[in-house]
Amino acid sequence: MLIAKKTALVYCENQFGLIDGKTAAGLVRHSQIYDIVGVIDSSLAGKDAGEQLDNKQNYIPIFANLESALAKLANIPDCYIYGKAPLEATIPLDERALILEAMSKGMDIINGLHQFFSEDSEFSEMAAQCGIEIQDIRKPPKLKDLHVFTGQIAKVNVPVIAVLGTDCACGKMTTAVELNQALNNSGIKSVLVATGQTGLMQGFTYGVTIDALVSQFVIGEIENAVVRAFEQESPDIILVEGQSSVSHPAFMSSVGILKGSMPDGIILQHPPGRKFRCDFPDLLMPTIVSEILLIEAISQSPVLAIALSHENLSATEIQKTIKGYEERLLLPTTDVLTYGCSKLISALGNLFPTFKRQNKNNSSQTLPLLTTG
Repeated sequence: MLIAKKTALVYCENQFGLIDGKTAAGLVRHSQIYDIVGVIDSSLAGKDAGEQLDNKQNYIPIFANLESALAKLANIPDCYIYGKAPLEATIPLDERALILEAMSKGMDIINGLHQFFSEDSEFSEMAAQCGIEIQDIRKPPKLKDLHVFTGQIAKVNVPVIAVLGTDCACGKMTTAVELNQALNNSGIKSVLVATGQTGLMQGFTYGVTIDALVSQFVIGEIENAVVRAFEQESPDIILVEGQSSVSHPAFMSSVGILKGSMPDGIILQHPPGRKFRCDFPDLLMPTIVSEILLIEAISQSPVLAIALSHENLSATEIQKTIKGYEERLLLPTTDVLTYGCSKLISALGNLFPTFKRQNKNNSSQTLPLLTTG
């Protein structure tokens, strides 16, 4: 039975379509549990969110502020989502005031920050007064519910593919979501394991925000999510969302993902138009070759395809980059938002020639993966 989506307004002031607005962008592109009815960003007020992100109208309006959004929407949304992912640990006073205002209108608060709103006395008192709920997506499970690595990942006998990147906020989750949908649409049962707040907000069942965990449990939680997805869903393939990058000096999350999921192959996301690591203007981006060598040395699993982010690049530059990478690296390369996932599916078919799927009569049959791309 389908569950009705909650309506939601996403706050992303001055960041929609930019690096720190990745949570808002992910929700606008895909959400299984929220019907996004608007975005708040005064710098883009009056524009269509889909056109701003992907040059495709999706009829999600961008508003200047909360007041104008509530004045123009037919109904007050069920939820107010904080849709930015800044490096800073706490939010400024003006954003606190907006959250309190949203509560006063009867909107539940969905928060993806490390700052837990439910533990803020002002927010919790206001929530109780207004009869609304605060959901802190990044709040980790209780200690008794956390997992260490067990080795049970060895019993997963379907392909596990990690979608890693060369930097933060470079499109890993977007590619993972698009590929997951394309595989399922082709009749191959794919399950996506989320590892960050955006994926959990989008409604993916398996996973945890690993950057909120004590390091002792990161690898075990990844393993546990993959094993649960395998046991409970009987999928043909499992995709695992990457975080940051293996080479990034500020984060260890991708290494934990490689160890916990023990992937059979890797799709590498790369923004060729980016010169410096996001949020770190003094750190140059790694080359794609150096990232491939590092990943394959740590995981002993092959990078089987490249997915590009087209930020700061024209259509001609993207086409030229794709051609150059395929000639130089001998790896299929694409931009999934522009060209779809057929190359990625074909690359999977080269590594895993057949998959099993259930037909409409629930009888098992073998599907050559190459025929779907």
